[in-house]
Amino acid sequence: MELLFVTLGGAILGLAARYALPRRHTYGVALVPAIGAAAAAVVWVALTWLGWPWDGGWIWVVSLVASGLVAAASAYLI
Repeated sequence: MELLFVTLGGAILGLAARYALPRRHTYGVALVPAIGAAAAAVVWVALTWLGWPWDGGWIWVVSLVASGLVAAASAYLI
């Protein structure tokens, strides 16, 4: 269930990055939110495999910050 929530948070951060950065007319509406959601899910799963507790606060912070950075970087580079 937490994976669903962190993926949704990544999609929301990707949506924010899409509208916060310029040149959004050069790519589709769902591309950057999908990248943000995928990044959040991958980081979350990798951290749980490394033994981070899913009910700890740091796994949320690291997953969502990484998702926001990946979404912003991909929106900037596309």
